[in-house]
Amino acid sequence: MSTAQAEISTILMDKVADWLNQSALAGNDLETLVKGFCERLAAAGLPLKRVHLSFSMLHPLYDALGFTWVRGKGMEVEGFRHKAGLPSERFLTSPYYHLLSNKLEHLRRRLDPSVPSEFPVFDDLRLMGITDYMAFVLPFSGNTSQGMMGSWSTDSAAGFSDSMISALLRIQSHLAIATKMAVLTKLADNMMTTYLGGDAGRRVLDGQIKRGEGDTIRAALVMGDMRGSSRLAETSGREIYIDTLNQFFDAVAAPFNRKGGQIMSFIGDGFIAVYPCERHRSQSETACQAALAAAHKATARMVDLNLRRKEEGLSDIKFGIGLHVGNVMFGNVGLTDRLTFSVFGSAVNEVQRLQILTKKYPHSVLASKDFASYCGDSSWLTLGNEELPGIKQKLMVLSPDLSGALALDEDGALEPIYDRMSDAEQVMLLHRDASRLSARDPRKLQ
Repeated sequence: MSTAQAEISTILMDKVADWLNQSALAGNDLETLVKGFCERLAAAGLPLKRVHLSFSMLHPLYDALGFTWVRGKGMEVEGFRHKAGLPSERFLTSPYYHLLSNKLEHLRRRLDPSVPSEFPVFDDLRLMGITDYMAFVLPFSGNTSQGMMGSWSTDSAAGFSDSMISALLRIQSHLAIATKMAVLTKLADNMMTTYLGGDAGRRVLDGQIKRGEGDTIRAALVMGDMRGSSRLAETSGREIYIDTLNQFFDAVAAPFNRKGGQIMSFIGDGFIAVYPCERHRSQSETACQAALAAAHKATARMVDLNLRRKEEGLSDIKFGIGLHVGNVMFGNVGLTDRLTFSVFGSAVNEVQRLQILTKKYPHSVLASKDFASYCGDSSWLTLGNEELPGIKQKLMVLSPDLSGALALDEDGALEPIYDRMSDAEQVMLLHRDASRLSARDPRKLQ
């Protein structure tokens, strides 16, 4: 880069601000917005080598989304996982920690090769040719759990000029407004997907929010339930009970929330999932076979989980799954000001009764004859006709051959356990919990 400190064009920076506003109104996602923003800053004449931006998120799996843009190399995106633990030494000696623990808004440092690094990360930045560095924290509101933080870096020999710093400080406010809108949009999507499921969440966001609105659809239906939960709740503490319940859902319910399946709701220690399909045989076959494959994975995952629990001296978790296919009502019911989005109808009642029959038969998975007829060459054991409470006609009950569920493939395996956080993850965890800094000496976290 040139050593000259050229003046930054106010006109071009205004164009970047206009683009941010238009992108926010257009509903662009964070990745599109951040990448376009960084490329336009560089095109406007700012000699940026590296930009890092992180955004706190309200999400069940992630604390934040992070974006690192490097000139000529594009952008990397990282989701920072929820993870408890103490910060690392590297993080405790980072510029971000210095900002947060001292409640500063900005930090600027010239990276002089002849001077020892104040923060270890500066050694890495020097290898990239960075000469000047600015970090910042910018809450979206008084609520410090949501906001933006990041850093600007240049490899210009002269570093950042006053006009560059002024331009960056001005554009940060436009960036904060645009990204806040994108974060809120992502937040709404996350919440709808987390609490209602993907399809139901999209329907609600698209305006299907009135009581009685919905459709009648055909679907493969799944009802799962954990056995012995009442006794566990009575004999164990709240933490152990919830831990066990979540282990059950992770092992058994998760496979039914993939590859066309949608978990509609969790009911106490059970769940109901659907695989929507058209009323043609080929689509019904696809849905039922996907549900059966998920039942195989769920069984295998539970075998794996119970082996782990045995090593820890814990008892096995037992479960029951019912599989059925039929027409259901899919939509909003409840009070005018308190609704739930789920599936209803006689087919739902039937799959629930099938699941209860796993208490009668020595099989963890039971299916109706209608469901089994769509599953091709799968081996089935016929158990008999059952009169189900509230159901007029008897239902032929079968059990699938689950011997193949003893081996886990990669997709069926339980999620790996992560044993450490990146420095960036710890930044966002601390940003989320910044209030604790006022009550504790930051160095005591080491």
